[in-house]
Amino acid sequence: MGTRWLGVGLSSIIAVVTISLAVTGRLSLYINPESTWFAVGMSVVLLVGAVASFALPLGAEDDHGHDHGDSDAAHGHHRRTPLGLVATVTGGVVASGVVVATLFLPPATLSAELAMSRDVGAPPLFAGADVVTLAATGDTASFGVGEWSAVFATATNPDVFDGADITLTGFVTPNGDGFDLTRLVITHCVIDAQSASIPIPVDGAVPETGQWVTVEGTVHASPDGRLSIDAGTVELIDEPQDPYEY
Repeated sequence: MGTRWLGVGLSSIIAVVTISLAVTGRLSLYINPESTWFAVGMSVVLLVGAVASFALPLGAEDDHGHDHGDSDAAHGHHRRTPLGLVATVTGGVVASGVVVATLFLPPATLSAELAMSRDVGAPPLFAGADVVTLAATGDTASFGVGEWSAVFATATNPDVFDGADITLTGFVTPNGDGFDLTRLVITHCVIDAQSASIPIPVDGAVPETGQWVTVEGTVHASPDGRLSIDAGTVELIDEPQDPYEY
């Protein structure tokens, strides 16, 4: 029974949670929405397999089709040591606690502190040459914080972007000359989330770290070739339903 619980039981709980998050539109808090169909499909397959597993009597998975008799050692079977039993039980309890907790804990987004810890000051890995090429054509209307951070980090002709209008949403992270407008960008799931930021110079009060804001303004290219945002307005907002970029 314990083996069934740690296998089929815990897997079924994860599958149910995955499907419920997809139905309520909150699965995007954990994975890229483009992967929702795959996650839900695999969850359905798992649940079908879990139901089918009840056709297998308890203990049948240990039946190899022959009688071991008193010669278990000759076949290479080893009795579990007390230390091994303790490790197995402890691991099972921890795994059960973590999985069962997903049934009751509300979905949560990654924190601003995590975004700051993942910001290593290097150009974002999700930046492709097509992003900068598209930006150079002036087609930046659909750009979010991630695309603009790629442009800020890699543009070789910053004057091209001087005066471009922007409306961007993100959360505040510290910057000595104002604040950074930051967003977490996900390729597949929250495990690979990368931090993307662009500088927002301000003279007045700076919103507190983690506060979500919408910034309207224009891109400014300084004489030394650095890009920044001249913010016309900085509006404090609640965390959006979909807090990530993809």
